[in-house]
Amino acid sequence: MMAEIITIGDEILIGQIVDTNSAWMAQELNKIGIGVAQITSISDTPVHLVNAIDDAQLRADVIIITGGLGPTKDDRTKKVLAEYFNAELVTHQPTLDHVTDFFKKRGLGVNQLNKDQALVPECCEVLHNPSGTAPGMWFEHNGKIVISMPGVPFEMKGIMQDAVLSRLKDKNGGGAIVHKTVHTIGIPESILAEKLEDWEDALPEFIHLAYLPNPGQIRLRFSAFGNDEAQLKKSVELEIEKLKTIIPEAIFGYDNDTLAGVVGKMLMDKKATVATAESCTGGQIAHSITSMPGSSGWFKGSVVAYSNNVKAGVLNVSDDDIDKYGAVSEQVVKQMAGGVRKLTKADYSVATSGVAGPDGGTDEKPVGTVWIAVASPDEIIAKKFTFSNNRERNIIRSSQTALNMLRLVLEKK
Repeated sequence: MMAEIITIGDEILIGQIVDTNSAWMAQELNKIGIGVAQITSISDTPVHLVNAIDDAQLRADVIIITGGLGPTKDDRTKKVLAEYFNAELVTHQPTLDHVTDFFKKRGLGVNQLNKDQALVPECCEVLHNPSGTAPGMWFEHNGKIVISMPGVPFEMKGIMQDAVLSRLKDKNGGGAIVHKTVHTIGIPESILAEKLEDWEDALPEFIHLAYLPNPGQIRLRFSAFGNDEAQLKKSVELEIEKLKTIIPEAIFGYDNDTLAGVVGKMLMDKKATVATAESCTGGQIAHSITSMPGSSGWFKGSVVAYSNNVKAGVLNVSDDDIDKYGAVSEQVVKQMAGGVRKLTKADYSVATSGVAGPDGGTDEKPVGTVWIAVASPDEIIAKKFTFSNNRERNIIRSSQTALNMLRLVLEKK
């Protein structure tokens, strides 16, 4: 089965809120083997809903609508659906009892707008909303299923979990969808695609591969479609094992893994610690690390040495080397890494110094030039990178690249 999601609300279209409902519903539908053909956001205008339903029935077996079910005049979904299915609005007594009790428990009276929440098209099956007053509605027409639910996220989720997902799973007849994401770093998308071309061409037809780029990283998402979930998982894992032999150093994690989290686990396994000395990244590496639960067990601290005075005064970087080579140099970044490691008594350290932009670059060191160093108990290594002319992306890529350099060092120890 294929589904289509329609979200209603001008607040989505003007960017006032982000449509998180659709993302959650798509994930839950995929878990029961139902794919999503399209997600559409429309205004509160009735004609837009009618057109959206008509169009969705050409692509999907299940149409799920959220929004427009409140008690105010701009909530028109229920009336539009009644007209669409040529049905009268009738009072659903169990819902009316629920609405009355809902307000009574809060010490509030029930007005006519509240009572009207119990009006539903007579042809629908009412889906109880335990968290609010607007019920969900289930329609079956011409072999299609149309489900309408409130747009309030916790109300929608309650109805989906209690009354929709298990029923759709039964109607789907055992279909399965398996997703697995492989996180890679250090290889640009075009080069990665070239490296993987032969392997990708040989993938089974039921496995689809998507490239999902982030600054400095590429996620490879496997999607497998069939009827046997266990066999689909086995097939995907087999392909990932092949992938590991092609780009072994580029793969750092899977699914919900983060680079900082992966590095943290490696440090914990080694009972080791790390510190950071950051110039152009301005604390971004430390922020990524401290976002990880339990990072206090392996992170010593950070020095944001943005000025040369701090580099020299706190991290003991040579003033002469700063004058001779510049702050953005191998000599300086190595001393930053060594200085913060000594200062914090950490086992490892990473340091960054670069030209984030948008100005400050020279012919010799253009915007995007970044030196990164990693210090270990045995040595200090440094490498020069040339990123883009975008400040935000340069900071993110520098931070991620620094963590990846540390990961590669830890793998060899």
